[in-house]
Amino acid sequence: MNRIASFSVDHDFIVPGIYLSRIDGDVVTYDLRTRIPNQPDLMDNATMHTFEHMFATFVRNSIFSENVIYFGPMGCQTGFYLLVRNMKHTEVISLIQETLSKIIAYEGEVFGKSRKECGNYINLELELAKKEAMRYYEAVKNYTEDRLSYPKGEEK
Repeated sequence: MNRIASFSVDHDFIVPGIYLSRIDGDVVTYDLRTRIPNQPDLMDNATMHTFEHMFATFVRNSIFSENVIYFGPMGCQTGFYLLVRNMKHTEVISLIQETLSKIIAYEGEVFGKSRKECGNYINLELELAKKEAMRYYEAVKNYTEDRLSYPKGEEK
């Protein structure tokens, strides 16, 4: 079997940040790494689930809504994938930063928090998403395009 691209990255050196994961034609996948891999401090399901509802809704309602293909959690509980097309790296970084700010400032009901809208609506808690957004914002608030490559060895 061929090894998938994400398994080719040395997870011992990844820190919270934004990484260019892969490019498939016109679709670009970004790794939004919110946690250090292989550490006990993983996101719990309610945090991932709520953050996903909030982030996905905000980006799909942004000026780049037509460019957003997908946003969802990593099974390893250390981050999310954002798939877009026809966006500059700088636009994606700004979109991420702006979206985090919106989650942090949001007051109200979690988007999609009803039985009809979500398959596990009771597992949504806004404060968990806000806390995750604050934590991640600190890691990416001054992010620049030159930092999109995965770290290697001594760069950790």
